[in-house]
Amino acid sequence: MNDLISILVVVIIMSDFLLLAAGSLRAAVRIIGFQGLALGVLPLCAHQNGLTLRLVAIAILVIILKAVVFPRLLLRSLRESGAPRTITFFVGPVSSLLLGIFVLGSSLWWGYLLPLPERSPYTLAVPMVFFTIVTGLLLLVSRRQALMQVIGYLALENGIYAFGVFFAQSESMLIELGILLDVFVGVFIMGIMVFHISREFDNIESSQLSTLRDWFRGSRRPAGGGGTLR
Repeated sequence: MNDLISILVVVIIMSDFLLLAAGSLRAAVRIIGFQGLALGVLPLCAHQNGLTLRLVAIAILVIILKAVVFPRLLLRSLRESGAPRTITFFVGPVSSLLLGIFVLGSSLWWGYLLPLPERSPYTLAVPMVFFTIVTGLLLLVSRRQALMQVIGYLALENGIYAFGVFFAQSESMLIELGILLDVFVGVFIMGIMVFHISREFDNIESSQLSTLRDWFRGSRRPAGGGGTLR
């Protein structure tokens, strides 16, 4: 079982690198869905007190949401927006990969030094959690499209979820279901925002949102003042 967990951890780390190197929005959505599938299987293998109905229910729910529902919502938003499928960058894929290698090395070091209440038998678990969280943050700040920022948000949440799988299995199922519901609502709302951004600006680059300042200034002008309300 430990070998299977190690394989899943390596798969999640490799999916993080693929996200950093992805040049297509469609490919990035499929990668984050594949990462969600690996995370869904993880609690079935990493249980500490035996496989329970609670763990099975959580695993099935996570697989349905992260590997099926979220990717379908994102692909539908991408298809209906009609926006270009190519990812645009503030930080290019090569630089992102170099940053990823540095972050993974730092995560291995921090994972070794960090004192934890329960020492995990899986040596790569903590580095994988840190690396996935930082990968999500990198995607949030280094990609231009709003859809990639949704994917960064999902990668960030995947890292937090993986931490819970390894180190907080005693938490209440209601808390975990509440977190998953929050993520579902967040992705649903972001998908609607992506659609409306594409309809307003003919693309889904978040940098275009700066033009909303014109709307704000126009809305404060007195009537007849020639505002630029859109």
